[in-house]
Amino acid sequence: MSQPQPIDPRYVSRQPVRKKRRFGVGRLIGLIVLLFVLMLIAVPLYAWGRIDKVDAFPAGKRPAETPGTTYLMVGSDSREGLSAADKKKLGTGSALGQRTDTIMVLHVPESGPPVLISIPRDSYVPIPGHGKNKINAAYSYGQAKLLVQTIEGVTGLHIDHYVEIGFGGFASIIDSVGGVKMCLPKAMKDQKAHINLPKGCQQLDGTKALGYVRARYSDPLGDLGRVARQREMIGAVADKAIGPGTFLNPIRYFKVGTSSADALTIDKDMGPLDLFKFARAMKAVAGGGDGITLTVPISDTNLSTPNGSAVKWDTAKAKALFQALKEDKTTGLKSS
Repeated sequence: MSQPQPIDPRYVSRQPVRKKRRFGVGRLIGLIVLLFVLMLIAVPLYAWGRIDKVDAFPAGKRPAETPGTTYLMVGSDSREGLSAADKKKLGTGSALGQRTDTIMVLHVPESGPPVLISIPRDSYVPIPGHGKNKINAAYSYGQAKLLVQTIEGVTGLHIDHYVEIGFGGFASIIDSVGGVKMCLPKAMKDQKAHINLPKGCQQLDGTKALGYVRARYSDPLGDLGRVARQREMIGAVADKAIGPGTFLNPIRYFKVGTSSADALTIDKDMGPLDLFKFARAMKAVAGGGDGITLTVPISDTNLSTPNGSAVKWDTAKAKALFQALKEDKTTGLKSS
């Protein structure tokens, strides 16, 4: 029997197989990248259409525009849209009307660190057309327009954009990022805020987080303690919401995008890039970045007024702070 002839190696080539494998892997990677890019584009476009827009700026004379961008951020205690079950779960009660639990001014300079300033809701200030009262009453009287007018009047700043979030929206955003970690130096129990939190580090869901930032009757610092916790919470949320853990997780990315959109109300002039700039600055100021966080200077936390105990600003120091922002000079400011 004849022996089989050896195969000439010149006629043996594995190149076509390798090409096929490389093409298959390359096509798969390309498809994944394409889907990722489409998701990054599609979710914001879809979410943008769900955001409520309002006419937030008053008519008439306003402070002149200044360098940088100044945002007014408001946390509204409106119960609108909450079911009876939601109100019970969140412990909001059924108060009528709308007030502001949170008022913050965010200034993003052309160069230098962004600055986030908390304004206590009990600040005693002149409200156009309504005499002097606690600043959160401005929102009750005239909502966004009157609040913007009031803030501009007492600070001298030109407000470029307005951002508002309600009770239910705040809780849903917290839940969309999987909750946030807070480290409490001591236990916190506040019946009106519906929380009973132990001392130490713990993960808070939306309901507990809402109670944590609303509590003030159990806090010896009252409203000032609350604004500090609000900044802390906002930083933790911003850090997770626009961090890698969100962008690399399609499910979380969609949940964060849609829940944030449903929670927000912004001014009609605000564009997607303005909102992204706002979110990035919030991450910087309250998420361990190079931003600056502080409370408007206070001279009296228990000012007696016809409208009850209120907070009085330190006029000279507050004027100097807002003048620095008007001049876009944030580098010399320090967190407090």
